[in-house]
Amino acid sequence: MDKDIRETFWKAFQTSPFIMIKLENASGHAEPMTAQLDKDAHHAIWFFAKRDNRIAPGGQAMGQVMTKGHDVFACIDGTLVEETDNSVREKHWNNAVEAWFPDGKQDPSVVMLRFDIEDGEVWASDMGLKGAFKLLTGTPIHAGEAGEHALGAV
Repeated sequence: MDKDIRETFWKAFQTSPFIMIKLENASGHAEPMTAQLDKDAHHAIWFFAKRDNRIAPGGQAMGQVMTKGHDVFACIDGTLVEETDNSVREKHWNNAVEAWFPDGKQDPSVVMLRFDIEDGEVWASDMGLKGAFKLLTGTPIHAGEAGEHALGAV
């Protein structure tokens, strides 16, 4: 994947760290999760969930990201596994997480999951003033004017 579009994705995802995620081959719909991001991690994001959550069993999964402002869209796939490193759990535990899990970080019903990203497809929209004018007036927008698109490792 192009380095610029990869950087655009991670920067936008950091400001809007929400993802719809679903285990592959599982019944039901994807659900929204708040990603715990680590600027030093490559190809991994974390989530806190209850052990009875539909994604808690882990396995192959797919997630969709649409960032605030709708400037980046992504579909990423990989494997969900339980994070067993307690220092990672400690690092990512914060007041926002505590609001969802008021019994605290030692609550045995709370699991931390790591999503090891294998690849993805990213669309970065940057139509600028000219593109916005075309949208308002109904003038055709050509694919090269809509932004960038890339496949590969995120």
